[in-house]
Amino acid sequence: MTEDLPRSTTLRPGIRTFKPRRSRITPRAEQALARRTDLLIPFQDSLLDLARVWGEGTDVILEIGCGDGRATVTMAGQQPDVGIWAVDVHTPGLGTLLADLDVGAITNVRVTEADALAVLERMVTPHSLAGVRSYFPDPWPKARHHKRRLVQPGVLALVRSRLQPGAAWHLATDWQEYADAILAEFAADPGWIGGLIERPADRPITHYEQRALREGRTAVDLQFISR
Repeated sequence: MTEDLPRSTTLRPGIRTFKPRRSRITPRAEQALARRTDLLIPFQDSLLDLARVWGEGTDVILEIGCGDGRATVTMAGQQPDVGIWAVDVHTPGLGTLLADLDVGAITNVRVTEADALAVLERMVTPHSLAGVRSYFPDPWPKARHHKRRLVQPGVLALVRSRLQPGAAWHLATDWQEYADAILAEFAADPGWIGGLIERPADRPITHYEQRALREGRTAVDLQFISR
């Protein structure tokens, strides 16, 4: 389904921050996708009314790339009064997330299968989000692929335009070179303040972080506040 996703206009034509993944979907995930349509938000080329979805006055945090949703489920359970909007391009992972939300009877999460940049561009009202999370975005370690990295000037401007003033973009990465590049990109943009932070106690260990630990890499957390 990835090839049919709406394209973002923030990056140059043909550039995407993600790579298509071909993997089988489990029956459990497939059934959850069919059953929990109440938690799905289809991509639309118009602004989404956050208050209609989550309720007037509810803070909404957008997750750029939720993977299999383990961290999403845990954090949503810890913050039942916060709306979580999980956006990813990987159908099997979204199905697993929906299945786990069902098991936990968690109702404050909504799921969209789309390029998160297209969602930010066309579905998110300016200055409406209470936060953005990006845990372990693809580091694209080869120099020729750096143009595909999530953290780059156009994306910083887009995310900032959708955050409430004083809201935060929280990132985590297990690639030190990418962490250094993230710090440099944000330092070059006067619309942000922040940097490295201690790992928040309420951030769960994700599937990607577990793999990084097995391979000898340590994750770092970064938080930047929109001015």
